[in-house]
Amino acid sequence: MRKSIILFGILGILAVIACSNIKADEATENKEKTIVEDKESAKGISEDFKKYWYAGNAEITSYQLEQARYGEIRKGTAVLIYVTEDFLPKEQVKADSQNTDNVPVLKLNATKKFNTGIYPYSIMQSTFYPVSDNQHAIKISSSMQEWCGHVYAQLNNRKKFEVMSHSYFQNEADQEFSLDKAILENELWTKIRVNPDDLPKGDIKIIPSFEYSRLRHKEIKAYTAKTTSQKQDKTTIYTISYPELNRSVSITYNTVFPHEIESWTETFKSGFGPNAKELTTKATKIKRIKSAYWGKNSNKDEVLREELGL
Repeated sequence: MRKSIILFGILGILAVIACSNIKADEATENKEKTIVEDKESAKGISEDFKKYWYAGNAEITSYQLEQARYGEIRKGTAVLIYVTEDFLPKEQVKADSQNTDNVPVLKLNATKKFNTGIYPYSIMQSTFYPVSDNQHAIKISSSMQEWCGHVYAQLNNRKKFEVMSHSYFQNEADQEFSLDKAILENELWTKIRVNPDDLPKGDIKIIPSFEYSRLRHKEIKAYTAKTTSQKQDKTTIYTISYPELNRSVSITYNTVFPHEIESWTETFKSGFGPNAKELTTKATKIKRIKSAYWGKNSNKDEVLREELGL
C-alpha cells in the first residue's frame, strides 16, 4: 500500500514536470515563431526593399549645405548614410553576430560640417529604426563638437524614452530623465525610407531633432506640430511646422521606391535675443553612391570622397 502511494506520487510529479515542459516548449516555440515571423516580415516588406537594402552596401548621399548659425548663412557639407544592420533589443547596440532575437534596423548616420568664422562645427546624429515599422526608433544619439566644447545626447526606447544628455553649458550639463513616448523627428527621416505612405499627418506632438534642441538650447520634449505632405511631379515634400518654436522643416524625397532624399530646408530664428533673424538652412544633393564604405579605408579609396564632392 505504502509503495503504491509512493509510486502514484512519483507518477504525479512526473506528470506535472511533463506538462510544465510541454508548456515551456510551447512558449519557447511560440516565442521563436513570433521572432521569426517578425524578422521575416521585417525583411520581407517587398522584394525591391530586400534587393536594395540587403545587398551588402550602404547608401551614401552628399549635400551642399547652407547652414543658418548666429544670424548668418554658413557654407558646408552634409552627408546621409543609410545602412541596414542587426540590433540587440536589450543592449540597444549593433549585434556582433546573427541571432533570432536581433532586430533588423535601418540606421541613419546624418553628418554636417561647417565653419563659423575661425572655428568649425561637426555634428552627427544616429537613428536606429526597425524596418518592420512597428515601433518608434529603438535608439537615437547626437554629438556636436566645436571649439567652445562638445555635447552629447542619447535616447533609448524602453518602457519610456530614457534620455541622457551631457553638455559644457550649465543648464544642460549631465542630465538623465524619461519622456512619455511620442513621434521623434529624427525617426521620420528613416520612416520615409521604409514606409512613407504611413508618415504622420495633421496636428500631432513631435520631439524635435536633437541637433535643433542642442543648437538652440531648447528643452528636449514633445512640442505641438503640424505635418503635411505635398506630391509634385516625381517628388514628395513632407513638412513639419512647430508654431511654438517658430520652426519648420521640409524634406523632399523621391515618391517612388527607394524614396531617396533629394534635399531639405529648415527655417527658424538664427541667433539669440529679440533681434534674431529668421533664416533658412538648405541642403541640396551633390552625389549619391552605394558602397560598403567600412572596407574602403585605404589611401586609394579617398577618390570616393572626391566623387561625393567632399
